[in-house]
Amino acid sequence: MSNISGKETKPEILVRKFLFSKGFRFRKNDGRYPGKPDIVLPKYKTVVFIHGCFWHGHKGCKYSKLPETNVYFWKNKVSLNIERDKKNRIELEKQGWVVLTIWQCNLRNEKLKIQTLNRLIGVLSKQIVPNI
Repeated sequence: MSNISGKETKPEILVRKFLFSKGFRFRKNDGRYPGKPDIVLPKYKTVVFIHGCFWHGHKGCKYSKLPETNVYFWKNKVSLNIERDKKNRIELEKQGWVVLTIWQCNLRNEKLKIQTLNRLIGVLSKQIVPNI
């Protein structure tokens, strides 16, 4: 478990490449913001978190099943992650940021991946404010 990286995961890279190909420019893993978002789009005042279903306790997802050994430790670990995520989301929203979360399971299936990425573009496109 200690070998699992928190940055540069395949889902993060996939989303970043997609956004870049559509002309969106961003910062990655910017530590100036609560929770160190995976993608920060300052122009759109939007941050994107790409959450692993297991580590962030995705409710109802088959990939978030806890191991059968050391259950207390894992339950505690995941619940602390969930609480931290909520706190970071609230803090970012107080600062005026739009907070989006993409779950890893939504990027596994090709059809669902395309829908998820297109929905992301749709949300960002609605936030474009014309210069007046």
